[in-house]
Amino acid sequence: MHIKDLTLTNYRNYPSLAVEFDPKVNVIIGENAQGKTNLMEAIYVLAFTKSYRTTKDNELIAWDQTFAKVEGTLFKRNYHVPLEMQFQAKGKKAKLNHLEQKRLSDYIGALNVVMFAPEDLNLVKGSPQVRRRFIDMEIGQVKPVYIYHLGQYQKVLKQRNHLLKDLQRRKTTDTTMLSVLTDQLIEHATIILAKRFLFLDLLMNWARPIHEGITQHKEILSIAYDASIDIDNDADVDTIKQRYQAVFEQNQQKEIDRGSTLYGPHRDDLIFYVNDRNVQTFGSQGQQRTTALSLKLAEIELIKNEVGEYPVLLLDDVLSELDRYRQSHLLHTIKDKVQTFVTTTSVNDIEHETIRQARVFHVENGSIIKQEGDKS
Repeated sequence: MHIKDLTLTNYRNYPSLAVEFDPKVNVIIGENAQGKTNLMEAIYVLAFTKSYRTTKDNELIAWDQTFAKVEGTLFKRNYHVPLEMQFQAKGKKAKLNHLEQKRLSDYIGALNVVMFAPEDLNLVKGSPQVRRRFIDMEIGQVKPVYIYHLGQYQKVLKQRNHLLKDLQRRKTTDTTMLSVLTDQLIEHATIILAKRFLFLDLLMNWARPIHEGITQHKEILSIAYDASIDIDNDADVDTIKQRYQAVFEQNQQKEIDRGSTLYGPHRDDLIFYVNDRNVQTFGSQGQQRTTALSLKLAEIELIKNEVGEYPVLLLDDVLSELDRYRQSHLLHTIKDKVQTFVTTTSVNDIEHETIRQARVFHVENGSIIKQEGDKS
């Protein structure tokens, strides 16, 4: 799959933009705060219906405007698929093939994207929230129903935490509603955890050989799922549900005392090991970055295996953060098979034929001032 074209209206610092892309590699060059990352973000928004830089959709709307629109044409399975996201103060709309989708989960998955930004290099040593977001976004692309259950889980979790606070402060003593919310939480938590286990198993199958290749067979990568409940990664749905039920029943008073939900997918984490040593605790910066790179390359192959086509790859100012060896490995891996977008302030430090053959866009003050490269 690849993005044929993109049209922006009132999107951040782009009043209006219409651009056609190369099906292979597109390099977006510009100084900081000129709009190159906004262009990359717009592609991400077209895939996920939200930004990776802010949780506030109204920040995507240009100053003094009432709406923002991102439109694009996706070429997928030999068909052109029109995509559209529109943002207004009252909410957002997603259109697929010109038809508005009632649920965002019905839209997500049409365009598959893998984002690799400098903050992704902190995937290993960053907070558990970063790793949960990583796994949630990738599962949601290949199994869109996951997004629905995740949204419902977060909604119930918020209600349950509010009630636990009221019970803690003795604003209420009736736990009947707590039992109802707990049952609802378990239903969604069970599905989320089961799908995370399955995804992690698939990710491992791709990430391990990729990591061995990057390290010239000197390192073996493994990933463990650190659940908030005592459960094996190969547990079936019924076992997971029973375990959640037992844990919540046994710890109800503890949660009331804390005023918070202490168990569930929102408390889980991933642990990465290289040669059986925890990379987060004992790994060098090089090992941590190689692990992150291996995971991103594994995502690409996993999505290809699951949906039948390679996703679009977004490299947002990340090549300059990688040394020459890792740069070369990344660019060699994606060459001629993955539509790639690269943002950078300069290509002078990127010595690879993939970049030399790319279509280049120079961005300045919310507009493309120059294009270079073959448009075939």
